Amino acid sequence: MARLVTLKGDKSLWDESHYKTHHQASTFNSYLKQYYPLNVLPFKHTQHNLKFKVTCRVRDKEIENLVEAQKKVNRFRAIEELDQKEGLVKTLEDEFGEGKGDKSVRFEWNWPPLKNIPQRYKLIGTTSLAFVICNMDKVNLSVAIIPMSHQFGWNSSTAGLVQSSFFWGYALSQLPGGWLAKIFGGRKVLEVGVLAWSLATALVPFLAGYMPGLVASRILVGMGEGVSPSAATDLIARSIPLEERSRAVSFVFGGLSFGSVMGLLLAPPLIQSYGWESVFIIFGFLGIAWFLAFQFVKDDEPSAGGASTSGHLFFSEKISWIGSLEELEGSLKDVPWKAFFKSKAVWAMIYAHFCGSWGHYTCLSWLPTYFSEELSLNLTEAAWVSVLPPLASIFVTSIAAQLADYLITQGVDTTRVRKTCQAISFLSPASCMILSSLDLGLPPWEVVTILTGGLALSSFALSGLYCTHQDISPEYASILLGITNTVGAVPGIVGVALTGYLLDSTHSWSLSLFAPSIFFYLTGTVVWLTFASSKPQTFSKRD
Repeated sequence: MARLVTLKGDKSLWDESHYKTHHQASTFNSYLKQYYPLNVLPFKHTQHNLKFKVTCRVRDKEIENLVEAQKKVNRFRAIEELDQKEGLVKTLEDEFGEGKGDKSVRFEWNWPPLKNIPQRYKLIGTTSLAFVICNMDKVNLSVAIIPMSHQFGWNSSTAGLVQSSFFWGYALSQLPGGWLAKIFGGRKVLEVGVLAWSLATALVPFLAGYMPGLVASRILVGMGEGVSPSAATDLIARSIPLEERSRAVSFVFGGLSFGSVMGLLLAPPLIQSYGWESVFIIFGFLGIAWFLAFQFVKDDEPSAGGASTSGHLFFSEKISWIGSLEELEGSLKDVPWKAFFKSKAVWAMIYAHFCGSWGHYTCLSWLPTYFSEELSLNLTEAAWVSVLPPLASIFVTSIAAQLADYLITQGVDTTRVRKTCQAISFLSPASCMILSSLDLGLPPWEVVTILTGGLALSSFALSGLYCTHQDISPEYASILLGITNTVGAVPGIVGVALTGYLLDSTHSWSLSLFAPSIFFYLTGTVVWLTFASSKPQTFSKRD
């Protein structure tokens, strides 16, 4: 409820003759300034703020009491200073009580403190939480597949089919996700994506006995998660200025690493206590709860300051969900596809995304087996060791984001920053894989430490490649990410299967797992350093 803060004085306080002769045509505002400094008062900000009422009545010639009242109000000054960055609007309203001569000063105070947080930070925080749930629903099957295979009598080929079906939907939804984010806005697409994959996850226990239904549910999970990166990229491009973009991207996509950790840690005890079905039901309802809570997070209105700070002026085109098919087709035709593929920077992003995904997906799928078979770790040790790379990535991500944004604010060229970060993300895991593949006689835990460090440093890509889409074109950032992510999903389908085939053929982990990843990391570095650019580009259909 709104309450009014009012400072009242007796009618006798004001000299009637002086008031009538000199101040009758003026407001209480000008008279009050003589006795009450206005610069200490926090005033009205928004219509949603709370108002408090404090009444102080003074008699003739007791102006000293106004000073005491001023001291009481001074405690709110700190709140004003904290909110200066948000441009707290100050107002002074004068009210005269009929026949009483009451004088009133109003102001509003933000409460609870969460309201003082800039809206864009709330959006980024909730989007990162969505990505946490995203990877929890991605890795839960990798743990639950073992008891499910035992229960339904699945062989390795069938289990592989079920797991790979996720990437079918993930690959198919990348370009449509980027286009939909461009048309309807990243927020709406993210909401629908989270709801879709959460419902599909919760349905897995009821469809597990029917293979076509199970595969379809996992495809739907992949499609829901597939549109999310483009949606988040569009949301960041519209809301976050350039000097905060590295931290925003790293914080949002860093939720994936945290989600992997949470999923791998929570799934085993849930399965042991409540059965494998509990993992899908609980994780699915977490996403549904996120969807409901996200409805209370308001959109951030792009400000002139934000646009000028980032150096880009862009706007959001809102098209109704009831729009005609002709409007949607026209919007698709308006996308400058040819201009995209004529850009060397776009091709550099495509190949870099493919290279990074090859190393990521193959290691995500095969490292637990490598730890168990090649390093002779038991299953429990292998499971815990598998958590280390994503856990270390969370720490590395925060450092990389802070470093990248600091360099940009210090005037370092954005392209140079992006190239440096991406080179680190490629060369680090490549070097560590080379050391691990050589027969140096290292004990198992040293090999684990080397691989963990290399894969963790690959998170520098969140301040490199994954920021470049917004850098070169905020307007088409979601579509560009859809293009690169479509190609980046191919290793999830081809690379994982090829690694297994090479392992059966060569019986060598160095040749099957590490050699292809090293090749793509090194060639990706060369292509990125040669052709990548963060210089804003104006894509036009006439190009």
